[in-house]
Amino acid sequence: MKIPFLLLAFGLVLGALCLSAEQQRPNILFVIADDCTYEDLGTYGGQAHTPNLDALAAEGLKFNKCFQVAPMCSPTRHNIYTGLYPVKSGTWPNHTNAYEDVRSIVHDLKPLGYRIALSGKTHIGPESVFPFEYSKAPKSKTESIIEFEAVEQLMKECSESGQPFALFACSDEPHTPWSKGVEYRDIYPKDEIQLRPFMVDTPETRENFRNYLAEITYFDSEVGRLLALLEKYGLAGKTLVMVVSEQGNAFPFAKWSCYDDGLRSAMVVRWPGKIEPGGESEAMVEYVDILPTFVEAAGGKLREELDGKSMVSLFAAPENEHKEYVYGLQTSRGINHGPVSYGIRSVRDKRYKLIWNLSHQEIFKCAMDPNKWFQSWEREADAGNSHAEAMLDRYHHRPEYELYDTELDTYEVHNLADHPSYEQVKERLRKKLENWMESQGDKGQATEMSAFERMPKKKS
Repeated sequence: MKIPFLLLAFGLVLGALCLSAEQQRPNILFVIADDCTYEDLGTYGGQAHTPNLDALAAEGLKFNKCFQVAPMCSPTRHNIYTGLYPVKSGTWPNHTNAYEDVRSIVHDLKPLGYRIALSGKTHIGPESVFPFEYSKAPKSKTESIIEFEAVEQLMKECSESGQPFALFACSDEPHTPWSKGVEYRDIYPKDEIQLRPFMVDTPETRENFRNYLAEITYFDSEVGRLLALLEKYGLAGKTLVMVVSEQGNAFPFAKWSCYDDGLRSAMVVRWPGKIEPGGESEAMVEYVDILPTFVEAAGGKLREELDGKSMVSLFAAPENEHKEYVYGLQTSRGINHGPVSYGIRSVRDKRYKLIWNLSHQEIFKCAMDPNKWFQSWEREADAGNSHAEAMLDRYHHRPEYELYDTELDTYEVHNLADHPSYEQVKERLRKKLENWMESQGDKGQATEMSAFERMPKKKS
């Protein structure tokens, strides 16, 4: 009788250990904005009121040097869910699909016992690569795209069953047309708004920037609703929460660009018991690091093909370094109102940024050009406004290389690429960029011209 008893005891212990391991796996709540420049958030010193994100940062860790590789929606989201840079996954143009053999975070977390859900904006494909539990609210001008009823049901069920979940709550705010957040507009008097130095000060610009700021506050209210649901179901202490701002806003030199206003992101993380409240990290991290971070936090094994690097070690020691260089890629071929092709690549260390405009002979344009506020800039330039003329010229006509000292030149307006004193910096960064492109199979202009091959064919 001893052997069966020992086997039974061993089985009970093993079962208890397995149960304990599952109980220790955190829930994951990932929240992403849409077309939001990080420095516009109040949490990062900006003008937008963000009380819920401010409170989250006070309870967790704020990353001050987070970057995504592509300043457009679809490449960014593929990047997050695959842990791969866009050319490697096949998603460097906007409105595209990943290669069929790519694996996503669903394939990493589901074997660990997780329910993996995505509510709100998708902009990814094919579904075989991203087999989330999907939920999406009816699209309207006044409703959140996040389906809060489905989100609450998920949390309720997982709270009752003890099964861990990974929820990706994907807002579409503050993406244009800036029609939500109307109740917050009075917070931002148009004549008191501070515009970027590279903006043209017109009534149309002020009105639209006001509406954009109000939309950020609307997004912050969505963050608050999600955090309140965690509290309601007793999950806050068991959940790793991460909030990011996606690429920059839909004003010049942000979205569709490799300037910091296009590639730099907010990232606030709370994980009770693992992260000390109120911390800040200056480590350079990327969106491609999010998947390996979640997999390690869940106790999973990282796949060798991943481009990202887990950030979990930074949670306990935010003063540590993470990456020496971060990279950027913009493919304008195929974007709304865009040029025939306008490829942009970039590399950045903690101080210097090098931008390579592959198609610098072309005139740059994008979806913002038909907007009334942008046309007000053009009217100002036609009327002889020298600042408007200079900003439009900078927007449309760019040199092959741009080099910026991001510490002394926050808005990247003083190009040092042709300055003899910075030749060594330029050459060092250029070699790093070329090596990265080679490692990704990025052939520069040839890769740009093949963008349409990656975009799903429209049904006739």
